[in-house]
Amino acid sequence: MQWEVVIGLEVHTQLSTQSKIFSSASTAFGAEPNTQTAVVDIALPGALPVMNKAAVEKAIQFGLAIGSKINRKSIFARKNYFYPDLPKGYQISQFELPVVEGGAITIRVGDEEKRINLTRAHLEEDAGKSVHEDFHGMSGIDLNRAGTPLLEIVSEPEMRSAAEAVAYAKALHSIVTWIGICDGNMQEGSFRCDVNVSVRPKGQKEFGTRREIKNLNSFKFIEQAIKYETQWQIEQIEDGEKIQQATVLFDPETGETRMMRSKEDAHDYRYFPDPDLPPLVIGEDWIERVKSELPELPEAMQARFQSQYGLSVYDSVTLTAGKDLAAYFEATVAAGADAKLASNWITGEVAATLNREEKGISETPVSAEALAQLIKRVMDSTINNKTAKDVLKKMWESGNAADTIIERDGLKQESDAGAVEAIIDGVLADNQAMVDEYKSGKEKAFNALVGQCMKASKGKANPAQVNEILKRKLG
Repeated sequence: MQWEVVIGLEVHTQLSTQSKIFSSASTAFGAEPNTQTAVVDIALPGALPVMNKAAVEKAIQFGLAIGSKINRKSIFARKNYFYPDLPKGYQISQFELPVVEGGAITIRVGDEEKRINLTRAHLEEDAGKSVHEDFHGMSGIDLNRAGTPLLEIVSEPEMRSAAEAVAYAKALHSIVTWIGICDGNMQEGSFRCDVNVSVRPKGQKEFGTRREIKNLNSFKFIEQAIKYETQWQIEQIEDGEKIQQATVLFDPETGETRMMRSKEDAHDYRYFPDPDLPPLVIGEDWIERVKSELPELPEAMQARFQSQYGLSVYDSVTLTAGKDLAAYFEATVAAGADAKLASNWITGEVAATLNREEKGISETPVSAEALAQLIKRVMDSTINNKTAKDVLKKMWESGNAADTIIERDGLKQESDAGAVEAIIDGVLADNQAMVDEYKSGKEKAFNALVGQCMKASKGKANPAQVNEILKRKLG
């Protein structure tokens, strides 16, 4: 039987506010346990929550960025469950009327483009954290995170592969960091995903029974967890077993998922409106002001890169994967580099070096202006492309400018026609067998001769000039 996987994501995005959603306690990461709490966060009797306006504004920003409906009136509810790191015995969240409804995000997997619709995005408070290290046979509770503002972003179950789910998570991560509502730090828990996975026979309309994989904090883990869970569910069904709705955890060490508890439905949480919080009312003027202050968004920038710089869809999408990357590209072009060459260098050599060093574009030791200078030396034929790669490596390691390295190491390209011709004559005289092979119809021999000419010139000859003169001499 052919199976189809059905995937939906619930992403908990920590909003980058200075204080918590219902108290003035700090949201800074890394403080000593239980040092960043207020009476509301730890549920002291009589403590009343007060809404953080900055958290609401960031939710509005997100909704506008993805074309959602911003509900002018939304309601906070109590989501009741008992867990050690939840002091009140309930979580303040939104249920029937969230602040954001609908919207969509475009993803790309290979050459395929797909729109993933969103169900909603609602505001809620984070819980605390159970700590197991350094406690022998016991657990500690750290309430620093309790009350941290979250925007839970819920997709429709429209993804059909692990690759699509990862593409969606990356696109969402790019948007929330782009507009500045979240720092996107997955290691610190600022952006974490719950993934709902079910399988069904291909062609069947009804969904299968889903299992929710909790708290995935890397794109790699999202992919691994979905692949394992999909295969596990298929094998269970083919063995005659039934899938039980459940919450599961992913173990990165084994690459497997394991059941944590049976999955609750909404009625299990006994939602009801929070009597301590009035409805959240958002005025039209507030929405219009937020809209006017939004930065140019990735999709709009992609279209502009294609029209203004003549870039391909692939290049424009790659360069707008992050705001810092897009800014680096535009600064390189503004400093005089050809746009297509700048795109090739940034998505090629620069990106590869950053990946090897596990760094982001903001950490590159080669500034946009320095890269533009290197590219201009390729454009004016001072050096060839191969030499330029070596120069970039030296720039990266030393911090020196391209012109300084080219001059110091004597790397200027030899473009004098007479000098290049003399090098070619020597190569032809020393490689008569290759010449005969080429003249007998073996095209590969020509490339071998070009290689010999470049070697003889110590990489300094202009490759285009070598090709032209060599073809003329070989007839």
